[in-house]
Amino acid sequence: MTGTMRPEELMENAVVDTHGRKIGKVGTVYVADDTQQPEWVTVRTGMFGHKESFVPLKGATMDRDGLHVQVTKEKVSEAPQTDGDRHLSEQESAELYRFYDMPAPRASQENRGGGRTTPQPGKRGAAGESMTRSEERLNVGTERVETGRVKLRKYTVTEEQQVKVPVTHEEVRLEREPITDGDRTGARISDEEQEITLHEERPKVEKETVPVEKVRLAKETVRDEQTVSGQVRKERVEMEDDTKQRRNR
Repeated sequence: MTGTMRPEELMENAVVDTHGRKIGKVGTVYVADDTQQPEWVTVRTGMFGHKESFVPLKGATMDRDGLHVQVTKEKVSEAPQTDGDRHLSEQESAELYRFYDMPAPRASQENRGGGRTTPQPGKRGAAGESMTRSEERLNVGTERVETGRVKLRKYTVTEEQQVKVPVTHEEVRLEREPITDGDRTGARISDEEQEITLHEERPKVEKETVPVEKVRLAKETVRDEQTVSGQVRKERVEMEDDTKQRRNR
């Protein structure tokens, strides 16, 4: 183990393997009987298991995210296990050193055994690890999209209009009146012509352009409701006990 760590500093910390993967949490800290230094910790690798696997503290370092050990998660899952706080016999300790390909301490070699290792009293971790159950939820909102365009344009059409216009015209009428005494003198017979000019009114059409109204495009917002649907996933938790009975929730 790099540096000196007290057993209470190790408890409840996450155990991280050489690849940065979490193995579990520290369950029990085992100290060597001769040096009283932490030598092994146990970690629960199964979800609902009752036994814990031994992990060596040789080369281990403490970081913000937990206790970093120099073994892999797969190796720990195959390591010898324990089901209670008890001393490790010399034979059990030697078996752990052989499993992790670690040289046994010199004092243990002189005793021809693996040495004795004692769980630190009163430093037991939590009974088990927790897991997070997650589920997907629909986050429904709105977005503004273009649905079409409307153009306003004007064009010219020709139509026939009929308007009644009052007009006048002049006509010739022959008027006769009796001869008076004054008209009798100087009378003679001769050829004579008289001409008058007649007039009439005729309709005259002129066109002018006049504004009649203003037209513009305007937008208004109309509120409506639409129903949306989608598939979401949920995580379920399944517990399997020793009797192989399953309970779902």
